[in-house]
Formats: sequence, C-alpha cells, structure tokens
Amino acid sequence: MVRRKLMGLLVCSFVLSIATVAWAGVPSLSLSQAVDNASTVQTLMYSVPNASGTPFTEAYASGAVETDDTVTLTLVDANGDPIFAYPFEDLWVDAETGTFVFCPGGTVADQSTDANGQTTWTGAMFAGGAGAGLVVMVNGDPLTQGALDFLFNSSDINSTLSVNLSDAVAFTQTFQGGAGYAAEMDFNNDGVMNLSDVVPMAQAIGAACP
Repeated sequence: MVRRKLMGLLVCSFVLSIATVAWAGVPSLSLSQAVDNASTVQTLMYSVPNASGTPFTEAYASGAVETDDTVTLTLVDANGDPIFAYPFEDLWVDAETGTFVFCPGGTVADQSTDANGQTTWTGAMFAGGAGAGLVVMVNGDPLTQGALDFLFNSSDINSTLSVNLSDAVAFTQTFQGGAGYAAEMDFNNDGVMNLSDVVPMAQAIGAACP
C-alpha cells in the first residue's frame, strides 16, 4: 500500500514537471502585462503611414500637451517566468475600436524581449485611420488585461494606408464647411480644429506605407 502511494506521488510529480516544462517559454496572455507611462491620462497618437507622425514619447494629452506615454510589455509564461528574446515581430499594438489600420509590421515592438521579459513601444507607427483603446497583441492574440487609454487618429482619414486627395477633401470639408469639431481630425488633441491641424495634414499628403 505504501509502495503504491509512493508510486502515485512519483507519477504526479513527473506529470507536474512535464507540464511545467511544457509551459516554459509559452506566453501567458493573462499573466503578461502592458503599462503606459502616462497611465492616469488619456493620450492621442497621431499617425501617418510613413511613420512621420507622433512617437509614443511625444503623445498628446488633452490640451496638446506633449507626454511621454511609452508602452512597456512584460512577457511571462504560465509559471510567471520572464520570456527572453521573444521576437519583436510577433509583438504589436492595435486599437480596440475604430478604423485604425497599420502597414505590415507597422506597430511592432522596439526590440525583442530582454532578460526581464520586457520590451517597449517608443517610436511613431506606420499607420492610419482612427480608433480608441490600445491593445497589445502577442502572436495575434490580445493580452486579457484590457485596453490602455489611448486615442488614435491620422491624416489618412479614410484608412487606405495612403494620404491622398480624398483625405484632403474630407479634411477641408470638415474644416471649412461648418461641420463642427471632428476628433479624428484634431491631430494634436487641443480640442479645436485650426492651423495646427492644417499643417500636419498638408505635410502628410502623398505619404504611404514603405
């Protein structure tokens, strides 16, 4: 009887050790976590398909206040252990809602994860369209923590990944036509549409994915 119990314990230990090994290095979407520097305020990322828009380090808080809102991901496995050298190409960000689009590889992380399982998003994105809520994607699946408090807009108003005449017309009609305020065309998050929005719109004409 004692021998049987000991054998049972050995088998259970063996199975658990196999499971632990199997989980090692496989990202846990529930235990991994993304945070942003300016987590207490909502910030806007203005994007252009050629990445000439706003970097995360200069995101716009309300009132056109430039804010470092770098996003940091800590990637761990089901054992809670950090995952080292997870490919940056398999880590990207997306919008939870809206018409936000991005060029191939246009929102990937800055680098593969380090020894602490961490990587960041600091630069401008190759992207267009508008949306809300930043979601970190791990090999195509979102973290379960929910979205970070970001807004997105772009001079690529119609989400075609190129800034052309149709975008310019849409912007001009809203700006001059008395259609009122449009957040998707307030490129610096100052609460009004004015010359500060006209300039980036004009500069972006012709921009497209690389």
